[in-house]
Amino acid sequence: MDDSREDYLCINDPNGNWSECEAHVDPALEAFRRKLKYFFMNPCDKYKARQRKPWKLFLQIVKIAVVTVQLVSFGLSNQMVVQFKEENLLTFRHLFLKNYSESNTNTYAIYTQLDVYTHITHIVQQFLMLPSITVGNHEYEQEGDVYTPLCICQQFYHNGSISPANETFDIDSRVDQECSLIYPQDPFTESPLNFTLHFERLLSVTVNFTLKAINLETVEYHELPDCYVFNIMIQFDNKAHSGRILVDLDNEVHIYECSDWSMTGASARNMYMMVLFDAVVILILSTSLLLCIRSVKAGVLLQKEYSEFSLRRYRKCVSLSERLEFINGWYLLIIVSDVLTISGSVLKIVIQLKAVASYDLCSILLGTGTMLVWIGVLRYMGYLKKYNILIITLRVALPNVIRFTCCAAMIYLGYCFCGWIVLGPYHTKFRTLNTVSESLFSLINGDDMFATFKNMQQKSFVVWLFSRLYLYTFVSLFIYMVLSLFITLITDTYDTIKHQQLDGEPVSDLQAFVLQCKDLPDSGEFSVEKTNSISSTGGGKLMCCCSHRSSDSDEDTHFSECSS
Repeated sequence: MDDSREDYLCINDPNGNWSECEAHVDPALEAFRRKLKYFFMNPCDKYKARQRKPWKLFLQIVKIAVVTVQLVSFGLSNQMVVQFKEENLLTFRHLFLKNYSESNTNTYAIYTQLDVYTHITHIVQQFLMLPSITVGNHEYEQEGDVYTPLCICQQFYHNGSISPANETFDIDSRVDQECSLIYPQDPFTESPLNFTLHFERLLSVTVNFTLKAINLETVEYHELPDCYVFNIMIQFDNKAHSGRILVDLDNEVHIYECSDWSMTGASARNMYMMVLFDAVVILILSTSLLLCIRSVKAGVLLQKEYSEFSLRRYRKCVSLSERLEFINGWYLLIIVSDVLTISGSVLKIVIQLKAVASYDLCSILLGTGTMLVWIGVLRYMGYLKKYNILIITLRVALPNVIRFTCCAAMIYLGYCFCGWIVLGPYHTKFRTLNTVSESLFSLINGDDMFATFKNMQQKSFVVWLFSRLYLYTFVSLFIYMVLSLFITLITDTYDTIKHQQLDGEPVSDLQAFVLQCKDLPDSGEFSVEKTNSISSTGGGKLMCCCSHRSSDSDEDTHFSECSS
């Protein structure tokens, strides 16, 4: 047994970590320690060790600047597009909906047959007189010499006889549709409708037409204007047959490059300059992506080398947590952000060339990518001991937070379903599961609490009483217990880490092995030439120094245990 311990040249320290005997120092082993220590160094120490400039750090700083500039540029352009869409939608509602007011957008309805005919007639008349009444540059859509017509369609049951007085009905559930077309060049008449609505069987009436417009606001910013096509649909919804027909106007917008244009004082050069800038951003991001992938690959290879070394030298399997120490999570974050931002930049170029108009998707990609880029700055702040406590707290507390959140989510979902089914018919904030979840989440944060209690209808005393019990128990449970426990969980983790930084953090076997290397970064021991010379002369000893101490069958057994 003593011979075995002498052959291994190692002992077990009081903390349970493997350490080398001071009687013998293997140059190859020390070189491997330096290799590991260099891998875990921060960019400043790596510069001191090998005089290698932190190119990834410089590249990340440049990337933050260019990505932010790109995001701001796209944000301003996207804002003009969204504003133009919203203003046109509001314009169409005022033009085509009779007596429309912005305050009754969700309650705009009509109640008599005469009102239905009057409102449809108003829409048609406004459509025919559009060139003489609009203050914008709206025009009819034209295909060749033919204008796209306005289409009025009514959907109704195929056949039916309804007698509420006798409590009888006979309905054929098949749905028929009748349509009428009105062209812009048709002569204007006071009553342009030539079909009758079947109110007893009527499900809905839809009015569809297409208009075109040009967004001239971009001229002010030396950008080429876009051409817009608005597919407008006005719907009279009578599916409930409650005597109240809801009216809604919506539009579908398509953006195209204008077929022929001429703009004095500006040119398309600005557009091509932005495309060139986006190409430079893609080049920078691609470089960052390749460097991070290379670093992750180097970590994986070094992890395999350390695992094999630990198994052969100490007959000890490396734990999963130690293996993950070689995988830098910040690099994975940067890789994800680069992929998202590159995708968004490519889509932005395609949008600028007017091939597509996916502004929302592009904004999601660029916004998420830029957010992750800025979060990645925390990595470099984490090198400062007084700034990294937030990062460490989030990392350590995350597993417990996820487990706690899963348990709390079960209670939360139970309240959501209960509130929706019981309070939904009597309270506007509980009509759908989505609004229920939003309302309860607001209650947890103490928002709009009194209004939630006050707006509860009192038509049913039993439901009103249940609502009080429901809301009081939810508020008490989640604010006084769940939320307090959640905050305590984070606070305890913060205090624990703070004490660990003062008393000394517990180290893993890997960290203990690396800490035995006492060489400072500027000692000159980390130079590439010295490392290569030691590896070439003594590298074989590192993996083979203990090959005579165990049989092939024992070594195979250890390999199989680690792989399992």
